[in-house]
Amino acid sequence: MLNQSELASLSKGDEVDHFLLVKKSDLRLTKQKKEYLSLELADKSLSVQSNLWDDVKNFLDIKNNIKTGSVVKVKGQLDEYQGAPQIKITEIRLAKEEDNVTPLDFIPRSVRDLEEMKTEFRNRIKKIQNPHLSRLLKNIFTDERFEKYTAAPAGKLWHHSYISGLIEHTLEIIKICDLMCDIHSEINRDLLISGAMLHDFGKIEELSFDSAFEYTDKGKLLGHIVIAAIMVDDEIKKIKDFPEDLKMNLIHLILSHQGKLEHASPVVPKTLEAITLYHADELSAKVNAYKLTLQSEIKQNSKWTRFINLAGTDLYSHDIENFSDIENKTLFD
Repeated sequence: MLNQSELASLSKGDEVDHFLLVKKSDLRLTKQKKEYLSLELADKSLSVQSNLWDDVKNFLDIKNNIKTGSVVKVKGQLDEYQGAPQIKITEIRLAKEEDNVTPLDFIPRSVRDLEEMKTEFRNRIKKIQNPHLSRLLKNIFTDERFEKYTAAPAGKLWHHSYISGLIEHTLEIIKICDLMCDIHSEINRDLLISGAMLHDFGKIEELSFDSAFEYTDKGKLLGHIVIAAIMVDDEIKKIKDFPEDLKMNLIHLILSHQGKLEHASPVVPKTLEAITLYHADELSAKVNAYKLTLQSEIKQNSKWTRFINLAGTDLYSHDIENFSDIENKTLFD
């Protein structure tokens, strides 16, 4: 087990003497045609952009052998560039066998108990009353695929981007969808919950996650939405007399769950179930992303993060203790 401080706990000027995972590595040229190495380095807590500007030729093992998923030993200082943390590298080398570190040491995992999540997911499948949807879900979530599904992250960068993040994200969406079905009886609960379980199923083929999270060739060429739609359609063909209308509505949930054409949805939501799934997905994703950003960005004596491009704003962390006695008051006391 690594004995080193988390990157997220460091402040500008602090010394860096860490093993880190290479999430991205590019050899680039400055305007003066001088080579430099652009790196994205990470531990479980934070990803940090770093550039090796000087004497790249003196780090031939790094220049020639470094790749996504490599582990490196880095010495330097934590700095900032345009408000974002950056490591000013003074020394860097590839990890050696005797260092006894692997890429798995740097991959974050869900804090939720995995077996508990598996049980919760299986129990929710048992509640599906529609026999066609019940059969479909049981056929899709077989042992081998279910194990891969429960290990997968829900994303590469923005939300639930850790091992077992996909099942955690899905269970959150299921709870939101169940609540909406309690409020609006017109929603087809079995259809919606089945769509929730399957909407991101394609991510088990879109992403590789044995070291740094990366998109597979299939993921880059097709994307998780199309992958899931194809897989579900293939499984439906194996079920005798599966209703055509039910198939169209279920696949529509998968195709439309990102809500907007500019967000890579092939179609926009056109049913009650589809619009519910889209907003449940958005709520789960954004609350998780904001929470993780606040945890990694907020430093001592500060309540604001830097400007977060994916959020389109900086984020504020309030002191919850300031609201401790609000429950005993009204706005007009």
